[in-house]
Amino acid sequence: MAPGALLRLRNSIKLLLAGIVWVAAVTGQTHSPSAASPANSRLGNNPAGDFHWPNGQTFTYLVDWRLFQAGVATIHVDMAGREQRIYSTADAVGVVSLLYHVHDTFESFAEPQNFCSRMITKHTEEGLRRLDTNIVFDQSRRKAVLNEKNLRKNNEAKRQENDTPGCVGDVLSSLFYIASLPLEDRKSYDFPLNDGGQTVNVRASVEAREEIQLPAGRFKTIRVQSVATTGKSKDRGQIWIWYSDDAARIPVQMKARLFWGTLTLRLQPGSAQK
Repeated sequence: MAPGALLRLRNSIKLLLAGIVWVAAVTGQTHSPSAASPANSRLGNNPAGDFHWPNGQTFTYLVDWRLFQAGVATIHVDMAGREQRIYSTADAVGVVSLLYHVHDTFESFAEPQNFCSRMITKHTEEGLRRLDTNIVFDQSRRKAVLNEKNLRKNNEAKRQENDTPGCVGDVLSSLFYIASLPLEDRKSYDFPLNDGGQTVNVRASVEAREEIQLPAGRFKTIRVQSVATTGKSKDRGQIWIWYSDDAARIPVQMKARLFWGTLTLRLQPGSAQK
């Protein structure tokens, strides 16, 4: 494999399998005009009273990049005391894992009624990188407090604080916040998201309702595109999430289209079962 192709493959794994497909959606893009008009939705209240967290359920996705089956990602949802817990893993598989090791875990805790994130922790193994990251969202001080250890550099520590508007989503809880919204045709919904750095405003726009075939079955879905409307432009691209068009609002498919290729997560059979 040519060095350039290998680098692109490594970048693709790093973006998607490490869970950064969602981060790229909200921190790596600038907003482009849309025909949809923003609705007045903010974190801090329950925008859809009939939404129920899928507690006790695990969603498993195979990750494809071009002709490669690049990895497996999981999302598990349950309660931890009075907080909502979302636990996610991402692993490279097959020939891709021989080229670039990936084993990442994420654990998010949020307030179940208003989707305000309390904390997210990450364990990152990507190539030679080994990091432990903890981000606490202090609503009273309006701060995101990041503490990170570099496990390959004698636990070299990094700490930083960044301003927030108080209640913010994180990269896992926001996936379900969007699911809780009315998701009316041609509507857009704005909310703040933080991943330890600068808080960005995310715009989730409902593009279409469509029926799609996946390994887990055939689903009627709502296709939503998410972009950042604030923050510096980094990895340009397009991100979509397909939610089941029913009361469950399961994220059945996610896709990132970047200049070097398209990455897709597809729900697998046996997922979403208690």
